[in-house]
Amino acid sequence: MDTDLYDEFGNYIGPELDSDEDDDELGRETKDLDEMDDDDDDDDVGDHDDDHPGMEVVLHEDKKYYPTAEEVYGPEVETIVQEEDTQPLTEPIIKPVKTKKFTLMEQTLPVTVYEMDFLADLMDNSELIRNVTLCGHLHHGKTCFVDCLIEQTHPEIRKRYDQDLCYTDILFTEQERGVGIKSTPVTVVLPDTKGKSYLFNIMDTPGHVNFSDEVTAGLRISDGVVLFIDAAEGVMLNTERLIKHAVQERLAVTVCINKIDRLILELKLPPTDAYYKLRHIVDEVNGLISMYSTDENLILSPLLGNVCFSSSQYSICFTLGSFAKIYADTFGDINYQEFAKRLWGDIYFNPKTRKFTKKAPTSSSQRSFVEFILEPLYKILAQVVGDVDTSLPRTLDELGIHLTKEELKLNIRPLLRLVCKKFFGEFTGFVDMCVQHIPSPKVGAKPKIEHTYTGGVDSDLGEAMSDCDPDGPLMCHTTKMYSTDDGVQFHAFGRVLSGTIHAGQPVKVLGENYTLEDEEDSQICTVGRLWISVARYHIEVNRVPAGNWVLIEGVDQPIVKTATITEPRGNEEIAVEPVNPSELPKMLDGLRKVNKSYPSLTTKVEESGEHVILGTGELYLDCVMHDLRKMYSEIDIKVADPVVTFCETVVETSSLKCFAETPNKKNKITMIAEPLEKGLAEDIENEVVQITWNRKKLGEFFQTKYDWDLLAARSIWAFGPDATGPNILVDDTLPSEVDKALLGSVKDSIVQGFQWGTREGPLCDELIRNVKFKILDAVVAQEPLHRGGGQIIPTARRVVYSAFLMATPRLMEPYYFVEVQAPADCVSAVYTVLARRRGHVTQDAPIPGSPLYTIKAFIPAIDSFGFETDLRTHTQGQAFSLSVFHHWQIVPGDPLDKSIVIRPLEPQPAPHLAREFMIKTRRRKGLSEDVSISKFFDDPMLLELAKQDVVLNYPM
Repeated sequence: MDTDLYDEFGNYIGPELDSDEDDDELGRETKDLDEMDDDDDDDDVGDHDDDHPGMEVVLHEDKKYYPTAEEVYGPEVETIVQEEDTQPLTEPIIKPVKTKKFTLMEQTLPVTVYEMDFLADLMDNSELIRNVTLCGHLHHGKTCFVDCLIEQTHPEIRKRYDQDLCYTDILFTEQERGVGIKSTPVTVVLPDTKGKSYLFNIMDTPGHVNFSDEVTAGLRISDGVVLFIDAAEGVMLNTERLIKHAVQERLAVTVCINKIDRLILELKLPPTDAYYKLRHIVDEVNGLISMYSTDENLILSPLLGNVCFSSSQYSICFTLGSFAKIYADTFGDINYQEFAKRLWGDIYFNPKTRKFTKKAPTSSSQRSFVEFILEPLYKILAQVVGDVDTSLPRTLDELGIHLTKEELKLNIRPLLRLVCKKFFGEFTGFVDMCVQHIPSPKVGAKPKIEHTYTGGVDSDLGEAMSDCDPDGPLMCHTTKMYSTDDGVQFHAFGRVLSGTIHAGQPVKVLGENYTLEDEEDSQICTVGRLWISVARYHIEVNRVPAGNWVLIEGVDQPIVKTATITEPRGNEEIAVEPVNPSELPKMLDGLRKVNKSYPSLTTKVEESGEHVILGTGELYLDCVMHDLRKMYSEIDIKVADPVVTFCETVVETSSLKCFAETPNKKNKITMIAEPLEKGLAEDIENEVVQITWNRKKLGEFFQTKYDWDLLAARSIWAFGPDATGPNILVDDTLPSEVDKALLGSVKDSIVQGFQWGTREGPLCDELIRNVKFKILDAVVAQEPLHRGGGQIIPTARRVVYSAFLMATPRLMEPYYFVEVQAPADCVSAVYTVLARRRGHVTQDAPIPGSPLYTIKAFIPAIDSFGFETDLRTHTQGQAFSLSVFHHWQIVPGDPLDKSIVIRPLEPQPAPHLAREFMIKTRRRKGLSEDVSISKFFDDPMLLELAKQDVVLNYPM
């Protein structure tokens, strides 16, 4: 090897070689020769391959180990070859079909003790229908009570003895959490004591205060409520709110005192004390009703038949009437209605004279209720719990109850339930109570229409609804949306108020923003199928007449929360374009769906681009987020820390008159701001006073209740930011100084500016509250061209802001009212937890007849996040709390004080809170750090300030 021709790496570096071309030539020649040979081969009969099988050399890459896809599947099958390993191992190549299922539903119609046709026929007779909402505090036994009714009417549905049936908790989340989240309708046929059948539409509602919106949806389509009260706990926070709510909705109120077994088996009260406890509950409810209601005749008493006693766990349910009927059935020849009237209150039975007396015949005499109702009840329970083997069989024989040997061997609870079921029979007392004290849809329609219908009650439509006329024009009010098993579409649930709704009928769906003037929020839809809903199964029907509840398919598209469904009238053409959810990100579609699913949920987009969900409390939002993540859009959603809304207010009158000129310098408005009288903001919000009243009535209200002078009271221009907003705009100008006609011509523009300003205050874009703005002076241009809305509205808003900032502005925060139940030894721990969160206790008292204490307190909403968890950890889970919004309170400190330095990650002392809240809220909303006043004052105003030598600690 010649070393000069190669470098140290062995690469050739010698002179150019010219053999390449020659090789090429050679190659070509041999190729041609080969081809000629091939031709010869074809002519030959013998083939080379046969001569030398497998001798030819095939390169590795040309070898064919497997047949190609085309050869296997044929030419017309499209095959795809993909790179390996592009898919993670966790994902299956072919995904199994995932059936989404969030609710427990029966696959077939279960067996019932009545024919389905009978149920359908009852729907035509509105006098035999009762629309009832069962409501009450958390865990006071509403769902359990419905289970008893279901078991009574469905012979094959039975609860397992170790757990509750919870037939109306159809969502899996409800089953897991053990708490109702949605209102669930149940329609059953129930007999009264005389054996007459009635069609009951029952709405089982959640008891947690966070879900009070679900109760509202039920109340709106019911004619009466049955209020459930736990005999041991008595009247609780939500019981009180529900009474107020039912009275506001003008519904008939009846009471069911549930869990009476707890008085006997758990609190072990003697019968007389149990009577006192029950009487105490009835008195307390009556006290609340008289507080909220103006109707003198609304009194609850077992004697009137509108209070019934029950224990759902042991299927006991009786009224005085139905218990008296048991006596009549056993002993015969007793007028049980008369007997029932003597079974409550201070009435005693004298065994010698066999008469009832008001005075106790002997010192040891028991009241009739104790003697004839409680003592037999105590005896039955005591016999079953105490001596099953010895004296129970004899007692049961006396009562005419026959049990098999197997049944007698049952555990105590199932046995007790069985004995009580046979002794008390069906829940006829409950039916009697509802039939007598809750109006039928025919009777209840008129007050309901007067209360809820926005149109005229005297119109044809109004009259048809008041008569509950099945042949009138169709009118249906839907208040709830139920999603299907898989959460893909919704069915609307409501009450037919007049006319008859048919499956497949075209209807016009009117949304909440529909008015006769602006028909934008309405759409023509075709009704799909119709069902009667019984919690876990639906009975399909082809028409539903007035007075009934109905579940409607196919109208969910335009409905957001509630809607009115009527017949399409005239021949209006409407162009509707489909909202195609696939073009929108999944989350927005999910948000739209949870918005339909939860009645009081609000969703909005902040200026900073955040999507905000507003709900009533932590549990509520937790359920909303669960549905959003699992049911409606299967995506991960990141949640920011929860925040609360603030309000802005003033505590003094503006320090000087604030004015602003319009951009064209032709108009000038002057205003001052001052706080409203105490209680006035609440009156406006609760619609005690309405801006739509005439001048005279409005003036009288302000003069008598709030001592306004005649001029001011007559010149109220508007409430803001809307018709029930807690701010007032008053025209305080004098006719001698200002041309009233000119001012009147720009009134609408000034009001709009005022409402815009109060909707987004200057401190942190939150609502302004509790402020009265007075117009003191106005210079308005003569020519209409110079005083258009574009000139006046922004100027009015600027004056509102400057007057507001000159009147010592403050922030307000929402305060919650908290009710905590805890055993006596935990009370001090509750105090500690509250004190750490700026809360203060207003009352703590023992609950009569039980070992628990109730602690009532106020706590700022912003400090209430995680309060329940904190409370449970500090009391080892023995304390239970519920909180509801109560009032607004001013945050300590000046939000505009520049000298305050906010250090990150440190809790601020009390006087710095307002400043901290304001700055952090502004940051969150993407606004500038601080409020600059110069933005709201124009130059002449700033000169005026300088002239008056106003010392401002605000930055210019």
